[in-house]
Amino acid sequence: MEKKILIVDDAMFMRKSIRKILSEGGYANVEEARDGDEAIAMFGEYNPDLVLLDITMPGKSGLEVLEEILRQDEDAAVVMCSAMGQETVIQRAIVMGARDFIVKPFKKDEFLRIVDSCFPIDE
Repeated sequence: MEKKILIVDDAMFMRKSIRKILSEGGYANVEEARDGDEAIAMFGEYNPDLVLLDITMPGKSGLEVLEEILRQDEDAAVVMCSAMGQETVIQRAIVMGARDFIVKPFKKDEFLRIVDSCFPIDE
C-alpha cells in the first residue's frame, strides 16, 4: 500500500521543494497544507501515514499542531521541520511525541533517510 504523506508549511516554495524530494524518493501520494488549521483538518480527512510539519507558521505553531494531531491519533508519525537555531523547540517537540526532526535547508539524502525511517520494512 502506498504511503500517504502530508506536508505542512506556510511557504509554497518549501512545500514544492519537499514534494520534489519525496517524488524523487518514490513517494507520490502527497498532500499539502498551508497552515496549522488546514493541517489539522486535513489530518482528519486524509489520515496520512506521515506528517512533515514546519515549526514556525503564522496562526497555530507547529507545536500546537503537533499537540492536536497527537490528540487525534497518539501513534501519528510526525517529523518536525525547522530552521537552524530552534534546538529548544525541537527538543520539546520530541518530548511531546514527534518521531524526528529535519533541519532546513534540507540535504536530499538525509531528508529521505528520515522519511524512510518512519516506515518499518515489515509494513
